[in-house]
Amino acid sequence: MQLVSKTTLPRIQHRTATLIYFFLSGFGYSTWASRIPGIQQQLHINEAQLGTALLAAPIGVLVTVPFTSNLLNRYSSKSIMIFGAFFYNTVLALLAFTTQLWQLWIALFLFGSSRNLLNLSMNAQAVEVQRLYEQSIITTFHAVWSMAGFAGAAVGYFFVASGLPVTTHFVSISILLLILSVIFYPKTYYTLQHAPRRKKMFVWPDKHLIIFALIAFASMACENVMYDWSGIYFRKAVGAAKETATAAFVLYMVCMTTGRFLGDWIVPKLGIIPILRYSGIFICSGLLMASLFPYAIPAGIGFILTGLGVSCIIPLVFSLAGKSTTMSSGTAIASVSTISYFGFLAIPPGVGFVAQAIGLRWSFAIVALFGAVIVLLVTRINQGNNKNTFTATSVTENFKEDLI
Repeated sequence: MQLVSKTTLPRIQHRTATLIYFFLSGFGYSTWASRIPGIQQQLHINEAQLGTALLAAPIGVLVTVPFTSNLLNRYSSKSIMIFGAFFYNTVLALLAFTTQLWQLWIALFLFGSSRNLLNLSMNAQAVEVQRLYEQSIITTFHAVWSMAGFAGAAVGYFFVASGLPVTTHFVSISILLLILSVIFYPKTYYTLQHAPRRKKMFVWPDKHLIIFALIAFASMACENVMYDWSGIYFRKAVGAAKETATAAFVLYMVCMTTGRFLGDWIVPKLGIIPILRYSGIFICSGLLMASLFPYAIPAGIGFILTGLGVSCIIPLVFSLAGKSTTMSSGTAIASVSTISYFGFLAIPPGVGFVAQAIGLRWSFAIVALFGAVIVLLVTRINQGNNKNTFTATSVTENFKEDLI
């Protein structure tokens, strides 16, 4: 029997504890997303009003980015992470008690702020734990986030199907996640910060990387539209029951998570460039199918295609960006990821305004164009008309090492 050394045990504990915090983040966000239709019905607001409220979360993220970065420069991510977890889960519970639109707006602003605090600190913690290992483990953390998202959606379906109110759902989940964060906090990894000289908050991608940034932007836009609007689409456009609407969101999460776990197996067989192209096709065809055929089965198939389409784009694009010869790997990935996050934040609220003006089906059809944009941008990568060498073969060999 192989014994675990004293040196190995602490790093395993640090890794496990950090995985739990990734689970907390994914489960909490999916819990909120699974009950968006119920919140809308509870407040008696239309799509445009909901879109306005959803805009509060990204505003909260953007406002707190400099604050969180400053904290991480001064204190250990371990300390920031536990504070972010308490803040995040407390606001999650408060979301259930909103009775007016302005209350929802404030709660979502705080939810975005707390989510930013938790996510940045836990990613910093993951990078610190990664240094304890020779092999790459960074992708495991993000896979757990996806699994937690699926689990949260499944639990949300149970609460909806059981007819339990949103307050019972959110408060019980909040308490459970808070308990987990306290239990695993002592095993998280402490590193002393030395307040390094501040660097620029954002470095704009150079002309060779802008294609990857735009691909990531389009993918993240589609991903978060599905998080925020998939359940409502089934309720309003398909005319399905609330249980079916929640099941549709669960279906999307299952397919996205499955695609991420299969990605490492598929890349060596097909290559990164073809996978990116097929992903764009899946997104475009999936959202178009859901918008053109607003019935449970074809819309469900559309959600399956969309989930598979968005699953691998971000890690693959980050891998390609990390091969840049004009910027360092870390700088290139950071610049691309920042722009992609704007797509994650900015596009979903606009869906509400478009839906209110011309209908929810048309808004999904417009979002489908992002899939077509991805296909066109991937074609530009194939042209190889820049000084960088971005090949599927070279990236495949170091795929896991390039993800941050």
